[in-house]
Amino acid sequence: MTRIRQLPPLVVNQIAAGEVIERPASVVKELLENSIDAGARRIDVDVEQGGVELIRVVDDGCGIHADDLPLAFASHATSKLHDADDLFRVRTLGFRGEALASIGGVAQVGLQSRPPDETCGAEVACDGGVLGPVRPWNGSAGTRIEVRHLFFNTPVRRKFLRTTTTEMGHISEAFTRLALAHARPDGAAPHLTLRHNGKPVYDLPPSMTLLDRVAAFFGLEVGGALYAVEARKGDARLTGYVADPSCERGTARMQYLFVNGRWVRDRSLGHAIQEAYRGLLMTGRYAVAFLFLDLPPDQVDVNVHPTKAEVRFRDAQALYHLVFSTIRGRLNEENLVARLQVPSTMRPTAGEPWSLSPPPPPEPRLPFPAHSGAPTPSVPSPTASIPPQPPPPADSAFPSASPGQAPTESAPHYPDFPQSLPSPGPNKVIQLYDAYLVMETDRGMLVIDQHALHERILFDQLKRRLQSGRLETQRLLIPEPVELTAEQAARTLEHREALAELGLGVEDFGGGTILLTSVPTLLSRRSPQAVLRAVVDHLVSKDRPPTREILFNDLLSLMACHAAVRAGDRLTPEQIAALVEQRALADDPHHCPHGRPTALLFSRHDLDRQFRRI
Repeated sequence: MTRIRQLPPLVVNQIAAGEVIERPASVVKELLENSIDAGARRIDVDVEQGGVELIRVVDDGCGIHADDLPLAFASHATSKLHDADDLFRVRTLGFRGEALASIGGVAQVGLQSRPPDETCGAEVACDGGVLGPVRPWNGSAGTRIEVRHLFFNTPVRRKFLRTTTTEMGHISEAFTRLALAHARPDGAAPHLTLRHNGKPVYDLPPSMTLLDRVAAFFGLEVGGALYAVEARKGDARLTGYVADPSCERGTARMQYLFVNGRWVRDRSLGHAIQEAYRGLLMTGRYAVAFLFLDLPPDQVDVNVHPTKAEVRFRDAQALYHLVFSTIRGRLNEENLVARLQVPSTMRPTAGEPWSLSPPPPPEPRLPFPAHSGAPTPSVPSPTASIPPQPPPPADSAFPSASPGQAPTESAPHYPDFPQSLPSPGPNKVIQLYDAYLVMETDRGMLVIDQHALHERILFDQLKRRLQSGRLETQRLLIPEPVELTAEQAARTLEHREALAELGLGVEDFGGGTILLTSVPTLLSRRSPQAVLRAVVDHLVSKDRPPTREILFNDLLSLMACHAAVRAGDRLTPEQIAALVEQRALADDPHHCPHGRPTALLFSRHDLDRQFRRI
């Protein structure tokens, strides 16, 4: 039987390096944090071959005394902690005293340092965990550290590294996080530079503000789409920027959260950001945010992750509400109507010569009805573009669910459409392709998605009715049995009370069968089975049970989507007028509940430019 034995220090350091030093970017992160903790005013980072061959960090910080250089490579040796209580009052980025020991165990490291009050500095080398003698060094004040041939003594680890480009991308990300975390409005930020293979990558002087650094890292598109946020709750202070919903991304990687100057990942606060954008982003899209939380050190535990990338809050719920309410309130202050972007290939230039080209072939479908027999169809005026149609029959709110019955071709009647409103008045509105409304406004031409806008209007009305307890329901004369799987039935019955508040009455019939006893009046002309199955599919698609608020929001969105007008529905002038009038009453007229824009604005300025009037 194998006996238990103490591991040698070299193996211990290599095991620790496996937790702390994942790749060259981990080395850059640890060394940059040490320089920040040393109070450096300038930090220069030089990298060769993606950090595998060389990482050099030079700063002008407080330096290390010659007698302390051997301790710098010792495990759990630090100047930042004195007793166990200090772990709950951490104000520095590093505190464990294991970074240099871990790096020295898997690389060839040279450390040179001189405190400003010393006339001569010292240097020491650490070759794969083997420490050399301390020697005098005559250099400038601060610290200079070189890390060469990373993982030279652990070839298996070296094989897992990616290409030079990939590793340099991770280094740039680590550099970005620290540069953003320490961009101070008072100009006290350190001067940071990054070079790769002798070529400059970033040069960030202290005068660069946070917005300047965001623009330098992510471009002017992001830098110009940010809204400042600031709020305080108790001892917690939230500052930073959130981006316009049109600046959304496919991943959450551009959600930067900093706690007391430290970049962290936190699922709860990330969820708060996404919830604040609910209804403004489509499913699978993520907001862009740069948020800074300042808390008393005893309100956050940073000693819960090997690389300190995760933290634990004493009152996580209060911080969740602070982030959510601050972002949501800030977005509500903005006019979030989407602007129609003219492709660069269509933008005329001043020196571009005029040229005539054959017109494009006609579209197979005209936006306006043409009269047969006329040699040249005339284009009707905008206010007369949609011919008046007779009022629909009372039973045509939705296509019938009976099998074999085709939907009617006449203009359907939809709930919450006033049937006797006047025409839109001075704002001319026309319907195109039975899907879009084009309206003249003071700012330009507004193109409205009729389904998305009606969906938003119905969602807001349903939400207000639910909050006031006046959501109308219709009981089925004969309960409708719906066959589900065991998992679907269990998930549906689990939310029975919430579904009842939304007008969907369900009862257990046994064996995976659910009895549907009532439906919302708004959906009374839809197939009851189709309504319930859509709800069930949504419930089962969630990885974990949603909260009550999220469940209501999702189901109301689903109900509004099923009840709204569709693309392809010809609307009467009265219905068009009702949509336009009710648009101004919506809580967020710029997005449907699923985050799609309800309208696009083509400004008068853009029109004049395209026709070369300016």
